[in-house]
Amino acid sequence: MYAVIETGGKQYKVAEGDIFPVEKLPGEKSAAVVFDKVLLVADGGAAQIGQPYVGGASVQAVVVEQTKAAKVIVQKFRPKTGYSRKNGHRQNYTIVKIEKINK
Repeated sequence: MYAVIETGGKQYKVAEGDIFPVEKLPGEKSAAVVFDKVLLVADGGAAQIGQPYVGGASVQAVVVEQTKAAKVIVQKFRPKTGYSRKNGHRQNYTIVKIEKINK
């Protein structure tokens, strides 16, 4: 059984037991999270497709860790003018583990 959920403006295909990073969610380690924006639930050959969401379906997860991604360096440079600018960015992520998919 798997589901497609929407969180943080992105879509993820998840199954029970999956561990993956999503955009920053509120909550400390081992806090419960419920994803109610379920786009598709498939169990074997039967699939429920939402318009846009499947009514009554949800995915229960637990927060494993709050972390940051690797640093991305943004550098701008114009030759012969002495202009240069350097910035870094680290995106915040929440690592979640899928516990249960409810139809």
